[in-house]
Amino acid sequence: MIPAAELAYATTKRLILSGTAPGGALLSEAQVGAELGVSRTPVHEAFLRLAAEGLLTLETRRGAVVTPMPPREAQNVLDLREVIEAGAARRILDAGGPDETLLTALDDALAEQRAAIAADDVERFVEADQWFHAAIVEASGNDLAVHFFGMLRDRQQRIRHQLFRVRPGTLADSLADHEALLAALRDGNDDGDGDGDGNSGTAAFDEQLRAHIARNQGAL
Repeated sequence: MIPAAELAYATTKRLILSGTAPGGALLSEAQVGAELGVSRTPVHEAFLRLAAEGLLTLETRRGAVVTPMPPREAQNVLDLREVIEAGAARRILDAGGPDETLLTALDDALAEQRAAIAADDVERFVEADQWFHAAIVEASGNDLAVHFFGMLRDRQQRIRHQLFRVRPGTLADSLADHEALLAALRDGNDDGDGDGDGNSGTAAFDEQLRAHIARNQGAL
């Protein structure tokens, strides 16, 4: 059985990251506790934890307010994401290209996204989106890149949800971007000059990644 504080934390965090509780929304310990069937104490512990993560602002008289993500912070997240993922792809291509494990993982993520679109399930699509990009970073073998990319996860998820709420039609566009990114990785070392250095593939991936991330800027 999930501890009450952990349940309150996970539930409230999901509300914030999904945009169900948008920036500026007021959250009540009593209301959250009543909805979950727990006392206010574990909810208070959860709120303190979320405040430490910068997702809630605890105000003496108002209570807990969902902290909006400033446009500058969101842009910083997107900039870091592009640098980390482009560097990961470059390392993969320099090492000879993606192996079958990575290709299978990316194909599976795309299949999950297609199913999510068919089911009109944004939450499922967003999770598969994270899975797709994280698989590329993890396959690079750069532990620091994996660590920092993981630190961006919550903020990336919040940006994705905001994008798809503002522009729901971009789900299909995002899927098409992912298919193009996979193609750039899959064909990356076939640059026609016989040296197998992957330079053409790296350029193609970088260009497609830049366009893909630019879509997220529409949510800022």
